[in-house]
Amino acid sequence: MPLPDSATLNNAARVLDAISPDFPADAALRRYLADARRLGPREKRAISLAVFTYFRWFQWLDTSHSAQKQLEQACLLQERFDKNPSSVKAEALAAKAVPAWLAPEVTFHVDSLRQLQRPPTLWLRARPGTAHKLAATLGNSDVAPNIPGASPFLTLAPDAVRYRGPQDLFLTPAFHAGAFEIQDVASQLVGLAAAPLPGQTWWDACAGEGGKALHLSDQMGNKGLLWATDRSERRLQILKRRAARAKIFNFRPAVWDGSAKPPTKTKFDGILLDAPCSGVGTWQRNPHARWSITPDDVRELAEVQTRLLNHVAGSLKPGGRLVYAVCTVTRSETTAVADAFTAAHPDFEPVPVFENAPPAVLAALNAQPSNSQLFLWPHLLNANGMFLATWRKK
Repeated sequence: MPLPDSATLNNAARVLDAISPDFPADAALRRYLADARRLGPREKRAISLAVFTYFRWFQWLDTSHSAQKQLEQACLLQERFDKNPSSVKAEALAAKAVPAWLAPEVTFHVDSLRQLQRPPTLWLRARPGTAHKLAATLGNSDVAPNIPGASPFLTLAPDAVRYRGPQDLFLTPAFHAGAFEIQDVASQLVGLAAAPLPGQTWWDACAGEGGKALHLSDQMGNKGLLWATDRSERRLQILKRRAARAKIFNFRPAVWDGSAKPPTKTKFDGILLDAPCSGVGTWQRNPHARWSITPDDVRELAEVQTRLLNHVAGSLKPGGRLVYAVCTVTRSETTAVADAFTAAHPDFEPVPVFENAPPAVLAALNAQPSNSQLFLWPHLLNANGMFLATWRKK
């Protein structure tokens, strides 16, 4: 990354000063940049990069220095690392890139730790069958299965496009025409693991702003019915706007608080539970969270995830598919939750995450403890870390 000038360092220092336990870095950046109308897109991008770089290298910094000096030091470390990743030893990465409390929860491969220290890749999801056209339209783009040396799992995501250009994609005609969504490729693989069919009835139980719901609808060919629920009415309103731009209309939004009472008496062919989690898998994209998430958060979220799984299970038809996904890799929120659900629900049979996968993907799946549970590690996809588990109701 280019070293920031003094104006960028000063602006970034003001953002750092606004951060608090109740006001994380991404929120502080959004507010500061929204108010800084005198700054252009390039300047705003430089400030954002500096702030996130600071938290990426936080444990290497001398906190006795000024915020501007620490930001400059972080950017110098990033520049050196980008030129030569092995310049930072594996031992230093294990000790400093993530908090010490995480050690009992996650065994990181050194390549994943290195991945966490890189600026994140921007992934797009093209509408079905249009990835090559979108890549040509935007330029500076690669279609996922064509990326040299890519993980076998990327062959499952033919509509994923890696964007490397400088333009603001929200201002492009392609975006306003609904030609793509900005969606990490790991999240796209969650939708592909669900694999809904046209005419089926599905439930996206924690839909949020709708990224995975729109993907499910695309796979359903805009046919059948998709219930999209969330506890936040604000997020559902954003989902509606995104669906209107994408011309998706086979969904029904509804508020659901996660209680034992489902939003409808409908029985579903499939349920996707993309549950609230600690977000450890997103620490490349959101490095400030490394220093704000606690072990107590992980324990509390694991209880929430277990409760949500138990609450949605009764809404699945016999033969229906249940997909559990979290963008974290902690044992408490992944294998522990999935194994406990299997033990408590003998009427649910673990099934492969990706059925009928090509041989290279099957080989990668066989390297996992179970083909019904899958870790997607950041260094394998150049994307967020993710965990999936899948069952069929007997």
